[in-house]
Order: sequence, then structure tokens, then C-alpha cells
Amino acid sequence: MTKQVLPLIEKVPQSILGFLEFSPSYWSSSLSKTTQAHARILKSGAQNDGYISAKLIASYSNYSCFDDANLVLQSIPDPTVYSFSSLIYALTKAKLFSQSLGVFSRMFSHGLIPDSHVLPNLFKVCAELSAFKAGRQIHCNACVSGLDGDCFVQGSLFHMYMRCGRMDDARKVFDRMFEKDVVTCSALLCGYARKGRLEEVVCILSEMEKSGIEPNIVSWNGILSGFNRSGYHKEVGIMFQQMHHLGFSPDQVTVSSVLPSVGDSEKLDLGKQIHGYVIKQGLLKDKCVISAMIDMYGKSGHSYGIIKVFEQFELMETGVCNAYITGLSRNGLVDKALEMFELFKEQKMELNVVSWTSIISGCAQNGKDIEALELFRDMQVAGVKPNRVTIPSMLPACGNIAALVHGRSAHGFAVRVHLLDDVHVGSALIDMYAKCGRINMSQIVFDMMPTKNLVCWNSLMSGYSMHGKAKEVKSIFESLVRTRLKPDFISFTSLLSACSQVGLTDEGWKYFGMMSEEYGIKPRLEHYSCMVNLLGRAGKLQEAYDLIKEIPFEPDSCVWGALLNSCRLQNNVEIAEIAAEKLFDIEPENPGTYVLLSNIYAAKGMWGEVDRVRNKMESLGLKKNPGCSWIEVKNRVYTLLAGDKSHPQIDQITEKMDEISKEMRKSGHLPNLDFALQDVEEQEKEQILWGHSEKLAVVFGLLNTPDGTPLQVIKNLRICGDCHSVIKFISSYAGREIFVRDTNRFHHFKDGICSCGDFW
Repeated sequence: MTKQVLPLIEKVPQSILGFLEFSPSYWSSSLSKTTQAHARILKSGAQNDGYISAKLIASYSNYSCFDDANLVLQSIPDPTVYSFSSLIYALTKAKLFSQSLGVFSRMFSHGLIPDSHVLPNLFKVCAELSAFKAGRQIHCNACVSGLDGDCFVQGSLFHMYMRCGRMDDARKVFDRMFEKDVVTCSALLCGYARKGRLEEVVCILSEMEKSGIEPNIVSWNGILSGFNRSGYHKEVGIMFQQMHHLGFSPDQVTVSSVLPSVGDSEKLDLGKQIHGYVIKQGLLKDKCVISAMIDMYGKSGHSYGIIKVFEQFELMETGVCNAYITGLSRNGLVDKALEMFELFKEQKMELNVVSWTSIISGCAQNGKDIEALELFRDMQVAGVKPNRVTIPSMLPACGNIAALVHGRSAHGFAVRVHLLDDVHVGSALIDMYAKCGRINMSQIVFDMMPTKNLVCWNSLMSGYSMHGKAKEVKSIFESLVRTRLKPDFISFTSLLSACSQVGLTDEGWKYFGMMSEEYGIKPRLEHYSCMVNLLGRAGKLQEAYDLIKEIPFEPDSCVWGALLNSCRLQNNVEIAEIAAEKLFDIEPENPGTYVLLSNIYAAKGMWGEVDRVRNKMESLGLKKNPGCSWIEVKNRVYTLLAGDKSHPQIDQITEKMDEISKEMRKSGHLPNLDFALQDVEEQEKEQILWGHSEKLAVVFGLLNTPDGTPLQVIKNLRICGDCHSVIKFISSYAGREIFVRDTNRFHHFKDGICSCGDFW
């Protein structure tokens, strides 16, 4: 104890003097004793002593009385490093990292240099806050004071750079470290693996061998997990083989880290080998291994493997069941997934948010949109709170069937639980509103997003493209280019699609060339499909066919389908037959090709060819997909099929249709019988046309909603010309806004006019 303290100590009561010299536990025995001691110190005038005040700060901090500790610190005229370090340590321990950094800033302003005890705490704070700039400044301070060579300082500095993702800086610290151990090396290996830097990983392993540091199973698991989480699946395979070559036996953590990459790489043979190893090592009882195994088989498209592994697992565990539901759904077995989900509920399993999100996502991705919405409702009834993954999983179901009320409800939920900052939620909302015909709401959601990634921009461009608003799509693209984001192949798909919607041939060629010349993006099949559609709709069928012949890889069904559909619009039988033959080879069991070719023949009055095509369909056991439309009325989605006579309101619908038909005739509007592609009498053709599902849905909406209510209809096929004319008339006659989305685009009918300008 210094001579300067002695005069003050003489004034301090003996009990406190005993505490100072011999009994540190006195201060921490109770908060009341601390306050009593503080009062006596103030009374004795010893409060200005740095040593006594530092003890007092430590005691208050022990009880999380940081405001009191701070007041004591502020009262010291000449605080020492020790005075500040007590509060910094306590705040760091309490995870009040920002406050801890603030105290250090005050310490530095007093001209005090942190010692080897304070520096590790400060680097820990910077690591937790990812405060790289502050950490680097403190590092410079440590270098000036010569403390950067301290082993504890080096260790904490190394981990700070690692946590901040500054691998090169971490490596420099690592190279200067006097004492390297397997823990530090493993951390560096894992960090490099997460960045996908295979060469550095191999280099570190080589240096470890030279230094006599042997990697352990934790080291290898860190490497494999790092590569896997960052999507470097090829590197996972390389390092797994290296690990095996060096004689390390994979454990359950290793297997769980490797299998996801095996699944993503679709290396089923390797997956089966690992499955065999799992059986030999008795790892089939580990829930993480089983979950990873099911996930691997699911990603590899091996349905039998999914079911077999699940049945081998003796315990019903939530994580395993979640993986099972996801695996089944991913492979199109959504009915089986639903059955198992209901079974899990009956068995009173503890289904969590992942369980519900998995089945909702599975339904939305496999055409079970109504079921997805019902499950979302049941999830909330069960008391499970949807999260930032659930909302983007269910919103596509709302968009698919134009369930606008459900979509708005989900939007409201996202607002209440503060999820709108999430780019995935925002993108899903943009897409949902666009598919529900409310592109203005898509724009509002986009404008309100604090952060926008490329997915958000692409969602908005796609939405406007779907609505045939090419001018807006081009404007958004130009705004995107002005940001730091770079357009990708999806951005150009939306651009080309928008051009094809309104016949902008020259603009389409411009963007098609720009894609590769300015952005280095090689055209993909979807881009060629858009260009074929654009040229074909503009009547340039031969040019479209020539473009297909120039494609550097094999054209798919989308490309040939675009050409065939263009032939229907232009009534070109010759090129239609070429496109159809290609489609018969690619998709021999797709009835749509036969139907489209048959319609082209029918439009030309070639009934013999129509019979030939339809007989071929029949011989193959193929049936035409029936026209189907969906409409949301009073929070419920209704399905109407073409020609359906069994609907409960069919008499009312027929009566309303007769009324509309009479009014149309009075106005000089006659049915367009060219779209009744059957060789029957005109009266029967007219009846067939009135049985189209979109007409049924619109009339059903008129009957069941108040006057003036907008109607929203989704059609599974392209809207025919007669339906288009009829719905234009209804929008004027009934005074309704009517939104119809077919497989090609949106049609917004209002006051007898359609947004497509009769070009679709």
C-alpha cells in the first residue's frame, strides 16, 4: 500500500480498513454493507482515493448497480486503469457491451492506456458487437504499448478478428502468436472453411503437422461444418475423404455435417455408403444423424430411403419428424406428409414452429394451397407463433389462388410482430400482392422496406411484368442498375417477359444482348423462351424458329411450348407441327401439347386431323386438363370447373348468364364461336363457351358479393378471346373491377376496358 494512501486510511473506520487489506468478500456479502461502507468512506473523506474507489466500483458492479458504480467513477478526480477496468469487466460480464465500450472511451480520454487485463475484455466486447473498426483501433493501441505480444491479448485479438469475419487480419495475428494450440488452429480452420478457402485450410493443416499439433475430431468437424454451412459442397467431399485417409473415424457430428452437402450434391451413392457406416457404428439412435439422413435422401429424390430411415428410428422425436415431413413434401408425397402430420398431432407430439412451417411450405409448393391456408390458421389456434420463415412459406399459397383476405391477414400479422424488416417476408408480400392483382400494394411494400436485396427488386419487376406494365419494369430495372446491386438472370427474365407482353420486339433484342455483353450473363432457356414468345406474338414465327435452332444447348419444353402457342395465335399449322413433334418427344405424357395442336387444327377446320390427335390422346390414356378457376368470396376460396353442372348455385348462375347474354346481344355483342373448338352446331358451341370456368367464377362472384365489390379470379389455363370479351362487357354492365389471372398474365377489367389492350 502506497504512502499516499496511509493518511487517508487513518481516517477510515477499522472495519473498512480490515476490508481493504484482508477481506475482499466483505464487499460482496450484501448490497447493504456496500452502501454502508460507501457512506463511511464519504464521511471519512477517503472517497478520492483510487484504490478504495475501485473496490467500491467493483462491489456495486457485483450487484449490477452500474449507475452507482458509474457515479463513484465520475467522482474520482484522478482515476486509474484499475478504476475503469472494474466497471469494464462487470459490464462485459453482464453482456452490456456497448456500455462497456463507452467506459473504455472515457478511460482513453483520460489518457489512460489499457493493460493486459483490460485488453482481452475490450476485444471480447468488439467481437460481440462485430465492432471491427473499434477493435482495430484498440489493436493499434496495444501495439503502441507493446502489449500485442502478450499471449492472452493475442488470443482475444485473434478471436475478435475471427468473429468480425476478418480472416486475413486473424491470420496475421495467428502467425505472430508464440503459443499456438489445437483450439486456435481449429478456429482458424473453421473460419477459412466458412469462406470456402480450401487452399488455406490445406495449408494450415500442413503447418499444424510441421509444428507437431495434431488436429482432432473437433478440428475436422469444424472444417466440414464450415464448408457445409456456406454451401461449399464439393469442398466438404474433398475434406471428408482427406479425413478418412488420415485415419480419423467420423462421429455423429461429422456425419450430420457431411450428409447435407451429400444431399445438395445429389451424390446418392456416397450417401448410401455413409448410411452403411452409420449402421455399423450404431449411430442410428442419434436424432441428428437420422434427421440428416432423411434430409439427404429427400434432396437426392430417393423416397424409399426417406421412409425406410424414418421407420428404422425407434423414437418419435420432433426434429426427425420435421425432416420426414420436409423430405416427403420435397418429393411430391404431400398427401403422405399430411397424413403423417395428422398422426403426429394425434399422438400428442410436441410440434413446434418448424413442424408447422414444414407442412405449410410443403402444401404451398405442391398445389395444396387451400390446405396450406387452413394449416396456417390451425397453427395459430394451437398456440404456435409463426415466424419469419412461416410467413414467406404460406404467402405463395395466398398468391396462387388469389386469397387476398388471407394474404392481408398475414401482412397484418407481420406488422404486429415486427417482421417487415425481413427481406424474405417483404419479397413474399410483394409477390403475393402482385399475384392477387394489387400491384400498387406491391409497390407500397417495396417502398417501405428499409433494406432491399436483389430478390426484392426481382419480385417487384416480376409483378409488374405479370401485369403487362413494361414501362414500369424498365424503370425499375434502371433504378436497380443505379444501386450497388447487380442484375441477375431473373432480372432479365422479367424484362424480356414484360417486353413480350406488349410486343416490344426491338427492346427485347436490346435487353437480350445487354445481358451477356454488359453483365456477362449467358442466356438460359427461360430467356430464349421469352424471346421466342416475343417474336412469335409479333408474327415473326420463322425468326423465332431460327432463334431456337441457334440455341447452344438442347431446347426444353418451355421453348418449344412458346413456339407452339405462338403458332396458335398466328394459325400457322406448318411450324406448329414441328414444335408439337419436339414436345411429343420431350413430354410424351403431357396432354396440353395434344390439346393445343388439336385446337390449331380446329381453328383451321381440319377436323380429320383433330380426330387423329384426339384418338392418339385416347390411346395413350391421356385426358385434357379441365378448365378450372378460383375466386375468393367472404374469406373463402371457391373452385369452379368448366361445364360443371353440379354446383349448388348452378341454376342461379345459369339464370344470371342468360340475363348477361341478352344484354350483350342488345348491345351488338355476339359470341365468338371461333373459340368453341368442337365440330358441333352453333347453339351448342355457344353453350360450351358459357360453360368456361372463368365465366362461371365471375358470375358466381356477382351473385355472392355486394354491388361494386371487386372480383378476383384465377384461371389454370389461358383466357380465351370470348371470355375476354364477355368479362369486359360485365365490368361495364355490372360496374365492377374484375381481376383475372391466367397462366400468361393479369387482366384488369374496368368500365369495359382491359389493361392488356386486347394484346395477350
